[in-house]
Amino acid sequence: MTAEHATARRGTNLPRMGDFNESVVLDAIRRSPEGLSRVELAGATRLSAQTVSNICRRLIERGLVRETGKKSGLGGKPRIVLQVEPSARYAVGVHLDPAVVTYVVLDLVGSVVHRTRRPTPQVADEVATLDEMAATLAQVLDESGVDRSKVLGLGIAAPGPLDLAAGAIVRPPQLQGWERVHVRDRLAEATGLPVVMDKDVIAAAIAERWAGVAQHSGNFLFFYIGTGSGMGLVVGDAVVRGFSGNAGEIGGLDASLTTRALVAEAIERGVLEADDAPVGPRDAEVQAARLAGLAHGGDEAATAIIDGWARRVGRGVCAAATLVDSELIVFGGPVWPIVRERFLEIVPEIVATWPYRALHDFAVVGSGLGDDVGAVGAACLVLDQTLSAQPQTLLLG
Repeated sequence: MTAEHATARRGTNLPRMGDFNESVVLDAIRRSPEGLSRVELAGATRLSAQTVSNICRRLIERGLVRETGKKSGLGGKPRIVLQVEPSARYAVGVHLDPAVVTYVVLDLVGSVVHRTRRPTPQVADEVATLDEMAATLAQVLDESGVDRSKVLGLGIAAPGPLDLAAGAIVRPPQLQGWERVHVRDRLAEATGLPVVMDKDVIAAAIAERWAGVAQHSGNFLFFYIGTGSGMGLVVGDAVVRGFSGNAGEIGGLDASLTTRALVAEAIERGVLEADDAPVGPRDAEVQAARLAGLAHGGDEAATAIIDGWARRVGRGVCAAATLVDSELIVFGGPVWPIVRERFLEIVPEIVATWPYRALHDFAVVGSGLGDDVGAVGAACLVLDQTLSAQPQTLLLG
């Protein structure tokens, strides 16, 4: 991919809903669920009181923000509190995972108002899969009951590698037969919605930043555990995408961290039967869940396999967190719930004894968004690109 194409991926057909200062004010209000007064907004954003007042008036007129009450100010003078109006706008997200396709509709504060899941077809038929996705998206919008005119757009999260300039999935290891599938443009045509697309690990990191446990962190690492594994990095409050937009692929490490590899190890050690060998990603997740269940029930061999997985991941995330000086490590993804207990016991111990960490510790937490984090992240791509303060919008030319 050329440097020109790598730069072009930052463009989107999602229209921005306000200028930079408007986005800064809206973001400050959104990050304070209890609400902020205009005086507090001026202090938080360092904009003038007049500028904040003018912006708030425009946000109220457009229905994005509402006045919800009063709080005491200096000298006892009450101040009007402003909060985001959740039903003002919506975003749709779809996560194309090798095992399951998840669809969500989010409101303006990132809360899920509707969700649907469908098994990912195991036979490589991209046309049939995309047709089914388009039909399901139409159904999801109908069932959600949201006003279609308030839908900002559709976000797609997919396993890498991706050609983001073309909106195409390019031979992902866990989606056999998908050579170069132009998902973005096909779903845009089918739904009539503006569409943005990104890697699932990056989308998940944006989800945590928008609506999850990392809302107040500008430097964190998200480790995705699903059919495969990957990392999403946020540094200096900016998502790290890399030259071609495919940052976060963990190469050889991922080969040992797939559900299929986990199940293969369990079969080799005699914890699972040879007949349990998975024939596809969904089977692999089912057998991985079975393995975790055995570990939870006290099976020492099963526990050793899960614990070994946790140690490999723990060392990897510590190295990555040290490299970019993260303050927070977040775990999530479809398989996360079944390994959560063992990981949260083992990884913090590795962090505590990691010899190369910086002048601070890494907090280790699990995602609060559940196994929908990829789909929530896909919808958050829309919210982020249309509503968040984007520093690149300040550049001329």
